[in-house]
Amino acid sequence: MGISNLSPCLVYGLMGLCGFLSVSHSLTLDYYAKTCPTVLQVVRKEMECAVLSDPRNAAFVVRLHFHDCFVQGCDGSVLLDDTITLQGEKKASTNIHSLKGFRIIDRIKNSLESECPGIVSCADILTIAARDAVILVGGPYWEVPLGRMDSTTAGYELADANLPSANEGLLSIISKFLYQGLSVTDMVALSGAHTIGMARCENFRERIYGDFEATSNNGNNPISKSYLDKLRSICPRVGKAAENNITAMDNVTPEVFDNSYFHMLMRGEGLMNSDQELYSSLLGMETRALVKKYAAEPLAFFQQFSDSMVKLGNITNSDSYFTGEVRTNCRFINT
Repeated sequence: MGISNLSPCLVYGLMGLCGFLSVSHSLTLDYYAKTCPTVLQVVRKEMECAVLSDPRNAAFVVRLHFHDCFVQGCDGSVLLDDTITLQGEKKASTNIHSLKGFRIIDRIKNSLESECPGIVSCADILTIAARDAVILVGGPYWEVPLGRMDSTTAGYELADANLPSANEGLLSIISKFLYQGLSVTDMVALSGAHTIGMARCENFRERIYGDFEATSNNGNNPISKSYLDKLRSICPRVGKAAENNITAMDNVTPEVFDNSYFHMLMRGEGLMNSDQELYSSLLGMETRALVKKYAAEPLAFFQQFSDSMVKLGNITNSDSYFTGEVRTNCRFINT
């Protein structure tokens, strides 16, 4: 039996986990058909403006969605600001320097509050916006089931526990996806979102001064050596001053959603350890085969990415259907 076929409940031995992972509230494609029929058009218009002004905004929104769903489900908790009575997730160590795009969601919410006040949840806005972000930089389309509620809580500690980190090993990353009800296939496909966006020096320093030369056959590959030299000029071996320096995670087509990321991994040039582990880990027979498949078959990658994004978006916070709300401001719980 492959790792991807194992039940998350078997991996963790927690019977209660299966109940948490199931969609306890039915999401539907026509959830806002009567109450806010223009919701998709409003989100698309705002996302078009955002991506046109800066293509990096697409990656910001996709990352926000991922970080939201991996912490107590897709419930908009990642959008909450700290208050006297609530500690949000924005300042968790995995989020504090990596999340941007909050103002884009604010703008969309403001537009929808003018159009359909008190109807569309921030969690749904973020899920639709992530889909549109991918489309607007050349990626695939998928239908987005809707009907999520916004949480009245946040998961500061869960953010550090649940989200994969840049230098994490393959088995640990797999376990975090399985915990969310996502398979190894989902994990590899969703990692393909790194074909857009940027990474901070702090997150790729260990990689470029570690095994990058070995995985990329650097001594015999002048193109790869030139790339590594560039990365090291951006990110010196030591010094906190450079930690916020950034570079594209896909150095070939950084503003286009395509399968270039998987070609990078096959060349041994994945920017972060967690990227290259998918192809180079001794434990990665299954992930290596998927990387090869998506590098060779872009349509297969697009189809699986679409399917996996729907699964990601269906990770729900069952509590939010009892205690949740539709926030009027995505940064704060309603008073």
